[in-house]
Amino acid sequence: MLHRLLRVTGLLVVVMALAAPLARAQTAAPTPSPEALAVAKELVATIHLADQFKTLMPTIMKGLKPAIVQGRSDVDRDYDALTPVLLEGFQARYDELSEAVAIIYANNFTPDDLQGLIAFYKSPVGQKFLQKTPVVTQQSLLAGQKFGQSVAADMRQRIIEELRKKGHDL
Repeated sequence: MLHRLLRVTGLLVVVMALAAPLARAQTAAPTPSPEALAVAKELVATIHLADQFKTLMPTIMKGLKPAIVQGRSDVDRDYDALTPVLLEGFQARYDELSEAVAIIYANNFTPDDLQGLIAFYKSPVGQKFLQKTPVVTQQSLLAGQKFGQSVAADMRQRIIEELRKKGHDL
């Protein structure tokens, strides 16, 4: 039981570590004007940011799984049982994410720029873009993961070869 608790605690630490950069980015950012922030919040609502993130979180959790589970069947089972609980916890905090992203948009775009983005996202092509974004993002994450694995394997082999040339026994 203690072993399982330690694993669950470790998983939570990993998840919180992933959230830390978002918190730092939010606190380090300058305060946007009230007008820019209001328009940015409208943009965040228009792009259905929380819904997009809800769609992506299972993929993110699935992507984290191999690094945490590392082939251990008992951890695999516990991870699968814990995932719905974590996803529910994330859903309770999507307003924080929406606020943080609104601040980021407000600090990087003028109110006129944000109005232009809102107009785009309300257009037919903007709506199609929003509809397809979760699928495109999931596919992009998988492509990036496969690419990263391929590059890592190539790099590993090259490093070994180069170190062997220098007389290291690997």
